[in-house]
Amino acid sequence: MNSKNFASQSITIAKFGGTSLADFHTMLRCAHIVKKDTSNRLVVVSASAGVTNYLVRLSKKNVSVKEQALIIAEISVIQFNITQHFTSKIKEPLNIEVHNLLNILSHYAHSQFNQYSAKTADKVLSFGEMFSSTIFTKVLQSIGVVCEYFDVQQVMKTNSYFGKAIVDEQLLKIACQQLLLPSLMNTVFVTQGFIGQDKLGNTTTLGRGGSDYSAALLAEALNGNRLAIWTDVVGIFTTDPKITSQAKAIKEISFGEAREMATLGAKILHPATLAPAMRNDISVFVGSSKEPEKGGTHIKHQVDYTPTYRSISHKREQTLVTIRSVTVLQQSTFLAKVFIILAKYELSADLVTTNEFSVALAFDNSENTIPTLLISTVVENLQEFFEVTVEHNLSLIAVIGNDLNNTKGIGQSVFGKINEINIRFISHGASTNNVCLLVKDKDTNQVIESLHDSLFSYMT
Repeated sequence: MNSKNFASQSITIAKFGGTSLADFHTMLRCAHIVKKDTSNRLVVVSASAGVTNYLVRLSKKNVSVKEQALIIAEISVIQFNITQHFTSKIKEPLNIEVHNLLNILSHYAHSQFNQYSAKTADKVLSFGEMFSSTIFTKVLQSIGVVCEYFDVQQVMKTNSYFGKAIVDEQLLKIACQQLLLPSLMNTVFVTQGFIGQDKLGNTTTLGRGGSDYSAALLAEALNGNRLAIWTDVVGIFTTDPKITSQAKAIKEISFGEAREMATLGAKILHPATLAPAMRNDISVFVGSSKEPEKGGTHIKHQVDYTPTYRSISHKREQTLVTIRSVTVLQQSTFLAKVFIILAKYELSADLVTTNEFSVALAFDNSENTIPTLLISTVVENLQEFFEVTVEHNLSLIAVIGNDLNNTKGIGQSVFGKINEINIRFISHGASTNNVCLLVKDKDTNQVIESLHDSLFSYMT
């Protein structure tokens, strides 16, 4: 059977995050979500909540054998607390599978202690998804879903850039068409996010946001109609609900708006996730596995309502580097020299403002996106030619909207509400969809609360 036979069929790729797979009861709830919608044909899973953090520790250098044993014991507790809820007929063989995975994990952890390598680190990190996909397959089967485990490394071919591997999308599509698509309408497959395999058969990982990105790439390769991302919140909000209780869930949003939000700090999505969906017009849904009945956010190319202000995103741990020319004679080559140095270290700034004799660059240092050591090295290089100042402990706050560069009153609407806050950086005009500013980290919550109260007071 080939892909033409599926033209009239709806194919949903469902992705479940770690909190949705934290224990047996959350897994069972997710299994019923899969079962209820027969368009769900491929399920992509993250590691159970907490497991990846343990694996990250296990993948580091110089972790003693004693500490390794303690970490693996903690991981085993999480996994066996799930398997104990199965009937003995399922539990006994499943426990053997989990034990085997734990033994293999222990072997790689010992190898990492004896001789550290990024390759072995990726192998260690991959076990979280292998545990969860093995167990979740059994959960689905236990409620009557015709379901099989599928090793994503058969199709997710990458380069050998361990820690942040790049997927060969052409090979992925060919492999998916051959290995998955022929059986997709008769069987639900459960597979892993975040991991792949290079040409030599080594396990690789796709880096931050890798599970969502995996699901999006698989949806594209399978000519899917819909990507459903199930998490622990009811969709995308106007801002972080942990900062203000006034944050509202957004029912519908465009790809452009969602991409801006993701790029500028919204945790619910990674910007790479949206690219495959945008290329193939695959609708994206974000909802809560805890409360699926409450719906969620639909992301698509065309939406019925495009408000001036859609949301407020933020990123902490930003670094601001201000570079000044020391002489007017450098004027013509000033910017060129700055960006040549950045290119030498493959370092790109999130935001840039400039005038004739100075330029300010904002770098994202959150979650070690850009190592502090790298920024320091670049600064030392710049100081050979220019005056350079560096400021840390800043937050980027982005007001996301539509046609903002053609909207009157932006300055008053945004900056008039926070006139008591010291703003270190403003970026507006390069994008029609955002106004960005840097403030001291300690002022972040106050700024977001004030802006949200003002800009979204119309929402009920």
